[in-house]
This record gives sequence, C-alpha cells and structure tokens, in this order.
Amino acid sequence: MFLLRIFFAISFITLLLFIFVTLHNGNGTLKAYSRQYDFLCVEEGNVADCLKRVEVPDPTNSSAVTDTGANTTASLDPLGTQSTLLPFMDKHNFTSLPQWKFGDIYRLDPQFKQSECTISLRNSSNPVFKEKFIPNIQLFLQSDHLNMSEWNQLYHFNNPFGYMGLNYTAIKAAVDTIPKLASTQLLQVPTRAKDGCIRCAVVGTGGILNGSRLGKEIDSSDYVFRVNAAIIAGHEEDVGKRTSVYVHTAHSLIQSLMIHKKRGFKQIPTDKGPRDYNFLESLMKNRKIPSGAYRGRTPRNYYSGHFNESSYYILHPDFLRYVRNRFLMAKQLKTKRWWLVRPTNGAFTLLLAMHTCDIVRAYGFSTADYRKYPNYYYDTKYTKLVFYANHDYRLEMRTWKKFHDDKFIWMYLRESDI
Repeated sequence: MFLLRIFFAISFITLLLFIFVTLHNGNGTLKAYSRQYDFLCVEEGNVADCLKRVEVPDPTNSSAVTDTGANTTASLDPLGTQSTLLPFMDKHNFTSLPQWKFGDIYRLDPQFKQSECTISLRNSSNPVFKEKFIPNIQLFLQSDHLNMSEWNQLYHFNNPFGYMGLNYTAIKAAVDTIPKLASTQLLQVPTRAKDGCIRCAVVGTGGILNGSRLGKEIDSSDYVFRVNAAIIAGHEEDVGKRTSVYVHTAHSLIQSLMIHKKRGFKQIPTDKGPRDYNFLESLMKNRKIPSGAYRGRTPRNYYSGHFNESSYYILHPDFLRYVRNRFLMAKQLKTKRWWLVRPTNGAFTLLLAMHTCDIVRAYGFSTADYRKYPNYYYDTKYTKLVFYANHDYRLEMRTWKKFHDDKFIWMYLRESDI
C-alpha cells in the first residue's frame, strides 16, 4: 500500500506544510511538504516611507502566473536580477497586510499535465472560478527553487507565505535537502477509472461526522486526505479506515501525538533556524534536531518507520499565498495583527485536493449549524467549537458552502443537506 504525507509546520517564525501520501498501488509511500516564511521592514521612519524605498518595477511585462492557460514557469524576478539580499524588514512595521505590485504573481509548474477527466472541477466554465483558479500553479517546493532572486521576492511576504525576517543561509541549507521530484503530479489516475477522473475524499475533524456512519462511503474514494489529529481507531464507522494523503505541520504532528495519545492517536495515519526548517533538515538527514524548540527530538521517530523521501512533499509558499489571496482573504488582515492571520490547515488541504483531484467530496468541515455538533468527531461529550483569532472560520465556512452550491465540490452538510 502507498501513503503520501504532506507536512505543514507553523510557528511565529516559519510555517511548513508536509504531505505524506499513502497510495494503494503497492509502490510504497509518497510525501509532501510545504514551506512558508515571513518578512519585516525595519527602517527608521514610517511604513509608507519604508515601502517607497523598496524599488518594485512594474511586473506587467513578465509572464504572470495569473495566466491560467500557461504551462510554463512564470517569471519570478519582479525586482530584477538581484545579487545581494534585501535589507531586513520587520512585519511589525506594517499596520496591515502590505500590498505589493507582484503580490498576486506565482510560480507555475512546468511539468503540469491537463486532466483528461471531462467533468473535472478544474475544467469548470464558471467565469468567477476560472478567474481565480490557477490549475498549473506550483504546488511543491524543491531545492532548485531557492536562489537569491526568488528569496528577495518572497522576502516581501510574511509567514507562512514568504521569507520575511528569516535568515537566508539557514533556510537555504534546509531547502537544499529537499529531493527533486521525478513528477509534480501528486496522484495518479486509478487504472479502474475509465473516465480518467481522480475521485477524492477530504476528511476534516469536525464533530459533524460524529454518528454519520459515512466510513464506507469515504473509503470508497480513490484517495482519502486527512489532516492534523486524524484519529481513526474506534471511529471507523464514521470516518473510514483509509488514508492516502496526510497533511500536517511539525507543530500539529508533535502536539497531536502528545495531546490525543489517550484517544488512540499514537502515530500518523498509515494503511497497514527556525523551528520548521530545523525539523525539515533533521528529518531529511535523519538526525536529532540540534537547536530550537524541538532540540533533541528525532523527526523520523514520528513516522513510525514509514518515512520515505519519495513520498514526502513540501507545499510551496506561492501556493499558500495564492490560497489566501484568491479564496480566503480575511478581514483581520487589515489590522495591526495581520501577520498572525492565515487559513487553517484544513483549508490548505481542501484547496490542495482541488488542485490534484477531479472530483472532491469534503467531510468533517464546519457548517453554518456548527453549534449542533461537538468540536471534534472523536469527542465523547459535547464540546463547544473554539474560534481562534488567527483563522477566519466563518469566511472558510461560507467559502466551502459556496464551492458546494456552485458544484465545484460536494460537502457533507448533514441536516442542512435535507
């Protein structure tokens, strides 16, 4: 059997998203990892002056990634060829999310292959969706993506959407350990799929699944995505048994295993400088973490002997920024605490599925009637859903419901579905 893991780690300094994929084709394990960073502009004077001093040429003459028909990597050098690092910038010097002329330009995947599925969500004719959705955006980070020019561009964006405030040498050392992917196509079309379509289930941890008895339906999908504390033991009837793609951050992995151990979450799902970069580099080199919050820990121990470099992917910061910019631009980004705000891991996972699958069914995501259900499906007693300040949960609820209503995805709504 084949498991793909995606890692996504977050701290105040960096954010990395890892994907670990288990595919049921006997080929072993796939993995995925996502990297994010933030930047700060520290200069005397006000933020407006600081912004003016950063020369930003008009990037309209370069190949914009917003061209959804393109199949080549976009020009990612809006600042011009740079041979030196930009001055240190501080996120605290900005009173809201800074706007850059090249903020909506993204790297494209030169290996992108168009889906042969005629009913794929990625082939939607909806004009609003087509304007926002970039099917060939670069999903995964590779060692050859990080050079001085890209660093300087991404240095304008905060964690987890760029490198703002981070150390180039330390981050590059970690990124250089990421293997070059033989293919950027995360999932293969199953041999039994005569229509060429990839059908996926994305399973969140929402209490709406408690008592749903949807386990068999979920397991009937070609691939099953899970995220964070994906507790399965004892809940198979509601959430299924299979896991093809597991998405997590270094923090969510370690904390979930600690907090939910008594509930049966003792290892990640299988079928049989900065904190995140320290985790990544030590994971790839199979060593103990030498410094930082997780000093002395051995990352591979958290994979229960199932770690495989060929099954581990890292999400590119451009993809994470694209998800926020195009689909989940929260109102809190206009406040002075803007740098704390980001989509949830579940949101990144669902959008990842929409870029790698043709037909997506979402389970365990919060709905407008969330008060009817416990916080998590594995809660034995009713627990109130907690809204943390760094996420806009209501925006995400509205977005998923809109996707469902417009038939881009199907989402389990329980009573609301009647």
